[in-house]
Amino acid sequence: MSEPEQREDGPTSAPPRRRSPSAILLLPLLIFAMLAGLFLFQLTLGGDPQTIPSALLDKPAPETNLPPLAGLMAKEPSSDTEAIGGFDTEDLIGKVTVVNIFASWCAPCRAEHPLLMQLSERNDIQLVGINYKDTPQNALRFLGALGNPYDRVGVDEKGRTSIDWGVYGVPETFVVDQKGTIRYKFIGPLTETTYKTTFLPQLDAILNP
Repeated sequence: MSEPEQREDGPTSAPPRRRSPSAILLLPLLIFAMLAGLFLFQLTLGGDPQTIPSALLDKPAPETNLPPLAGLMAKEPSSDTEAIGGFDTEDLIGKVTVVNIFASWCAPCRAEHPLLMQLSERNDIQLVGINYKDTPQNALRFLGALGNPYDRVGVDEKGRTSIDWGVYGVPETFVVDQKGTIRYKFIGPLTETTYKTTFLPQLDAILNP
């Protein structure tokens, strides 16, 4: 006689549970999502985006180390091989810096670009660009067609550095003082009116405290 079949009535083992990502790792993304939602809520209600608070005002600029935009040459090169450098936190020390977040796919960035070209003519500031979630080829074409106002350009391909800076979307513009402290933030594209009546007075007040 064959042996009786054994029944497996015991409890079955549960499949292994996947480990959820660390809450600490997800925190910056959650904060960014909440801020972006607040920004969209303000726009939907017709509110002024400039009234959205920024947690970074009057605090040191976040640690930044972005590579340069390969192939971008200096505004007034002294030689044919003078390329523009990337953007590090140390570059903020010693001179008032305007940091502009831009992208070639951003239509408002194109609209405000002539004002940045005007701003680049000043010799009492340095103008730094953060190229946000872009491709080098498209960014080079963008600046080649419209002109390059920047003294430095850092490439933020994944957008993580921009999250550290508290960016809601592009374009945005920051003013950082000589000590590397964020003193002012302008959300959205600069226009002729806001450039003259809002941004420049803020910039001049930081230059001449």
